[in-house]
Amino acid sequence: MPNRVAIRAPVDFEELNSASDVDNAPEVESSSESDYLDSSGARKRRRTASADDGGDSLDLDQAEDGDDSEDDEKHFQTVLSTIKAPSRIKRKTNHTQAEQEAMIQPSNPILAPTDPNTSFSSLNVRPWLVQSLANMAIKRPTGIQKGCIPEILKGRDCIGGSRTGSGKTVAFAVPILQKWAEDPSAIFGVVLTPTRELALQIYEQFKAISSPQSLKAILVTGGSDMRAQAIAMAQRPHVIIATPGRLADHIRTSGEDTICGLRRVRFVVLDEADRLLHAAGPGSMLPDVEECLSVLPPAAERQTLLFTATITPEVRALKSMPQKPGKQPVFVCEVDTQMLAIPTTLHQTHIQIPVTHKEHYLHVFLLTEANKDKTIIIFCNRTATADYLHHLLRLLDHRVTSLHSKLPQRQRIDNLARFRASAARILVATDVAARGLDIPEVSLVVNYDIPRDPDDYIHRVGRTARAGRTGESATFVGQRDVELVLGIENRVGRQMDAWEEEGVNLETRVLRDALKVVSEKKREALLEVEEGREVGGKRKRAKMKLRAE
Repeated sequence: MPNRVAIRAPVDFEELNSASDVDNAPEVESSSESDYLDSSGARKRRRTASADDGGDSLDLDQAEDGDDSEDDEKHFQTVLSTIKAPSRIKRKTNHTQAEQEAMIQPSNPILAPTDPNTSFSSLNVRPWLVQSLANMAIKRPTGIQKGCIPEILKGRDCIGGSRTGSGKTVAFAVPILQKWAEDPSAIFGVVLTPTRELALQIYEQFKAISSPQSLKAILVTGGSDMRAQAIAMAQRPHVIIATPGRLADHIRTSGEDTICGLRRVRFVVLDEADRLLHAAGPGSMLPDVEECLSVLPPAAERQTLLFTATITPEVRALKSMPQKPGKQPVFVCEVDTQMLAIPTTLHQTHIQIPVTHKEHYLHVFLLTEANKDKTIIIFCNRTATADYLHHLLRLLDHRVTSLHSKLPQRQRIDNLARFRASAARILVATDVAARGLDIPEVSLVVNYDIPRDPDDYIHRVGRTARAGRTGESATFVGQRDVELVLGIENRVGRQMDAWEEEGVNLETRVLRDALKVVSEKKREALLEVEEGREVGGKRKRAKMKLRAE
């Protein structure tokens, strides 16, 4: 009977912090019952990585899900490779935290214009671009756009930092398109970004903004036919939007006819630059970024634009790179990148739960009156966990889809399209969905697993409360997760409120409504995962059967 099952009651953060010996270990791992879906060997490698790598902690989860490139056996030596990566896990002592934060404080921050009457026309943007933006309902520039667009038009390299949802793509797309329209030439710009989904979104924005012109843009990402991409690159498009791994593959294998146009590029953009320049571990994209830069014009002969929501020491170090005589110094514009890294319209909450019943609490939480009609993204640290939750929530009759790096590219695109079209109410995702994706309908972000890096938390919750809208985040907190939560609160400068809804007691509902049914569906979901079944309903299975016949 349900009342015989003991569910550990939530306790205060400080009690957890002092009571658990695990919390005082050198490293803190997010607790989850579904962790056993990943091999114990992988977890062992993660725990010992700091010793093997000379003290830098390695986050295999982000390496697995944030990078669509193949491993590169060579290491290309450029000035970027000399930048040391900081630890991916927040250190515990306040003294060390203060030192880390001091590293990324701007010595002379440049603030964007604050005049509310500033228009795109006053930023010297051409009328055709102003009209194109107006057609997209973009009528007033944001802070990052006010600061960066005029300086990029003047020919300066730029480092732009601004919180999620602040319009960074427009900040670099508009000046690139304006310069291209003045002097159209083949492969005018290359945009590098860490994930396929973000690359597709940037590609669509370039096409939309440039609709009055005949811009030819192509997408070069993993999961698509390399031969077709090589042919498209050889036809000299104006703009290439790519993930570093796939573009590096073309540079290594596709021949001079394919890549010769890259040697005359005028603009290079590193979007989500903190992720692209992170140098630690086998999941690092830096070797592929260096391979791409090796065939592009020297830095003195091109404009280089870096944009990110979290300016790291690696990104800031590029400001100090030697400048060619006569070339203007790098322009740095930062808007709300420190303690205002998350929007003021975002309500952050936490839910203290017993990790042995994590899935039960999630199911009940999704069905509360306040949440049952919301569009929700659930973030996990591992692809295995995301796959498992996708199976489980579907069996529990939630309208759910998933997005992670182990899915075929066609399925990733289809799943994201289903979520955007509201055919699925819930998206279960890893950190491949944490950066850049703009889905205005998302009103709730759930951290099923807590990220080990506070900056990853910022990117995750940035999927809601975008462009002045309101939003909510809910973080599931187990006993071992307390230090991670404290690190996040210290980074964003705000505390999470305890989640509550009038008349709702999650523990009571778990005992009364969810204990038996979720436990049964868990067994079915685990069996499906073990057998490698694809998630899909009767209609999808029938279609696949017809195709097979």
